[in-house]
Amino acid sequence: MSQLETTTVFAGVDGRSDTQLPDWYARQTSVDSTETVSFAEAIRSLPRAVETAVAYYNPYRHEWVETSRFNALVEPSRLAPTSGPDCIEPDGGVEAVETTDASPTTATDALFHIPTRSYSVINPVDAFGPLENVLRETTIDDRTLGDVVFGEIRQYRGGGEVHMDLMFDGLSVELPDRRDPITMGFSSGYDFFGGHAVYVEGFARDTTCANSIRSLTDRETIKHVGDIGEFEGWWEDTLDQLAFIANDLYEFITDAQEITVDFSQMPFSVEELYSLLDFPDYLSKQAASDAQANAVDPFEIDFWTLHSGATYALTHFFTGKEGSALDGYVRTANDLLFNPEATLTTVEQVYERQAVSETNSDGQTGVESQAALAQIERVSADVRSKAASFEEREALLRERFGHDHD
Repeated sequence: MSQLETTTVFAGVDGRSDTQLPDWYARQTSVDSTETVSFAEAIRSLPRAVETAVAYYNPYRHEWVETSRFNALVEPSRLAPTSGPDCIEPDGGVEAVETTDASPTTATDALFHIPTRSYSVINPVDAFGPLENVLRETTIDDRTLGDVVFGEIRQYRGGGEVHMDLMFDGLSVELPDRRDPITMGFSSGYDFFGGHAVYVEGFARDTTCANSIRSLTDRETIKHVGDIGEFEGWWEDTLDQLAFIANDLYEFITDAQEITVDFSQMPFSVEELYSLLDFPDYLSKQAASDAQANAVDPFEIDFWTLHSGATYALTHFFTGKEGSALDGYVRTANDLLFNPEATLTTVEQVYERQAVSETNSDGQTGVESQAALAQIERVSADVRSKAASFEEREALLRERFGHDHD
């Protein structure tokens, strides 16, 4: 598992921005306020990649033979000068990097990836330098986004994999009868390992409990292939959609607050609901605890509160790798908010499979299981009648950020 290596907290687009972290965010971050930098400074401190030649070792002739099929991606500042050629052995193959300006130890530390010749390098300033310009020129309530942007950047695998959350103080969802807003923004990132060059998706942070609401939109991705083109228009389109996403989220939350599950009538507990949705036991326990603590009635919980319980567990207790492992649980959590009907369908199907597996030797499902399935079906029917509009609205939300990149 790739462990988090570095977290950088930023506020303001550059040194000209007199931006402070919002009080609620400053209280929740473990980074000292004196360590906060601007977004521009944070981007320029990230590792970058350059190409160098690749060769393979011929054991019969005892020599290195350069190949034109591959290049190696290395971090140039980690290459230490030497007097002669050295090499890097990549994992599991005979291909290797031959460099004339690095020792074996530092060269290995510097190596990110050995892609094919079709690979296009996109360094952080290439992708996010244009975003800085857009932030300076885009306004919200008479302030530029560059003056209200804040967030964090997380590095993995020696800085070859980067994820970041950008939020905008003042761009938020204000819920009825609630003091603290939900702050809007987007997640973005990239890697040098042949996956995505740059991605972006909708993101929000619940300021009450510091829950991260991820994957609000489908992920828009640029690959490491061909002519990448310019990023400025891409970022302009992304920022144009944020207000719409905030409105979408408000509607989903207020509607989900009207749809409840009466657990006193269900054959499973709140914790077991999350388990039926395939959350690990440790996450199910934390999600249920948070949902019940924040519900008006711990036995009758609405879908927004159930979603908040799931995001609480994922934000504060998830022990896996950021990336595909987390993404799967985020999608499950988001269905609680964006598609409660699909959630109950999943619960019903999983519970039914479990009931069938417990049938007796005559092939008869037990009376208790039959009654339980009937209870789930009654609740599901009630939810479906209230959630008919969710699916169409979710499709619209998913299309946000769905712009083409030239």
